[in-house]
Amino acid sequence: MYRTDLDYGFAEETSKRSQMSPYVVLKEEEIRKHQRDDIEHVSTVLSISQVEAIVLLLHYQWSVSKVQDEWFTDEERVRKSVGLLKEPVADLDGKEVNNIECGICFESYLQKEIATVSCGHPYCKSCWTGYVASKINDGPGCLLVKCPEPSCSAVVGQDMVHKVISKEEDREKYHSYFCRSYVEASGKKIKWCPSPGCEYAIDFGSGSEGGENYDVSCLCSYEFCWNCSEDAHRPVDCDTVSKWILKNSDESENTNWILANTKPCPSCNRQIEKNQGCNHMSCSICRAQFCWLCLREYKDGHYFHQSCHQYKAMNVVADDDKRIMAKRAIERYTHYYERWASNQSSRLKAMEDLEKLQSVQLKELSDKQRTPETQLQFTVEAWLQIIECRRVLKWTYSYGYYLPQQETVKKSFFEYLQGEAETGLERLHRCAEMELKPFVNEAKAPPEFNDFRKKIIGLTKVTKTYFENLVKALENGLADVETHLCHQVKPSLCTPI
Repeated sequence: MYRTDLDYGFAEETSKRSQMSPYVVLKEEEIRKHQRDDIEHVSTVLSISQVEAIVLLLHYQWSVSKVQDEWFTDEERVRKSVGLLKEPVADLDGKEVNNIECGICFESYLQKEIATVSCGHPYCKSCWTGYVASKINDGPGCLLVKCPEPSCSAVVGQDMVHKVISKEEDREKYHSYFCRSYVEASGKKIKWCPSPGCEYAIDFGSGSEGGENYDVSCLCSYEFCWNCSEDAHRPVDCDTVSKWILKNSDESENTNWILANTKPCPSCNRQIEKNQGCNHMSCSICRAQFCWLCLREYKDGHYFHQSCHQYKAMNVVADDDKRIMAKRAIERYTHYYERWASNQSSRLKAMEDLEKLQSVQLKELSDKQRTPETQLQFTVEAWLQIIECRRVLKWTYSYGYYLPQQETVKKSFFEYLQGEAETGLERLHRCAEMELKPFVNEAKAPPEFNDFRKKIIGLTKVTKTYFENLVKALENGLADVETHLCHQVKPSLCTPI
């Protein structure tokens, strides 16, 4: 199981980051412990039973302070509003112990076969079971269900639920609602992991300590933004992500026909399917080397010098021509969307490759190179770097799409940093994807493997630097653009930083 590093894949900073993390991942037992602590506290302070404490906490959304404030202000009003009656309204003492009528089925029962809550309305245990079970199947409202008597406000406590519900499925469902009520009542303090099937919750505590890093990594390995619950998208802000996702939804019909699963080789025009993670393509028919994104000939420094990542608008004669403007808008959107989607696809492929490396290839590599797996972790770190950088690079294309086109200086600075980052990432991705294979499949000499080790460690470090620069610049709103231009044009006139 892989786990990406939220500090942009930098493995050596993992322990430091975990110590500074503003959030805690909670398992179910930890949530239940928090509940038990609150229940015991309220029960002790208010001198009431734990069953009554549970009713109060559920009613006041698990706010211990609210429970105490309201209780000590007006206990009678609170009891009446939540349904904790001090005295029963239906007295069974005067009735025959072997002839008590159930208020639901109207059959007569012995007193030991009858059960009541604080109001005293009598119902047989069989009817209680059916009543409570039906409420459990109706949903979370079963946590504060009232007495079956329509005019009665008495609440059915957890002790009654435990007494009459013996079916394991219903018990589990009830306790699941009870556990979830604690998280869902916490407002913005605790949230469930949005990954399908995940049962962990994340306690974000006091938030991001005044910053804007809302990225969370759950124990299930899913990463998401605490603030908007979308996939982790730092350094791009939530508003940009929200607009981009909405835009993708609106443009889905266009992109379905604009984008295809295959592309023609620019040399022989044969349709080619992309089945690897990096964008350096090699046609199996004519052996042409080209870039998957722009279909230009692939050369060293392609992403930096060839401006593959830069959007260049068409020159139009009549800007007021709506058809041309619409086509231009679609082409611009398609440029950014295709690169956004391509990096997401490459990221998913990198995750698969990392899983394969950790489950199979590391052992094979260890055997062939006669090197302990602990000394081969540099390959894992390279893949973790790739996965995280693909995530960051993906979201930079949504950032680029919404960067005002009239801000040409910022756009140029952004594309310069993006180009450096993408160049480094493509080199690293290709090295990890293609150059590692011969060492896994063949017993190559140790000197060659040592050269490979140095190369991939170096590329990992360089790529880390590129993405640090890119992330820092975006989080600063490209505020360093003037300094960048100053150093490019007249370094001697620049003010030292």
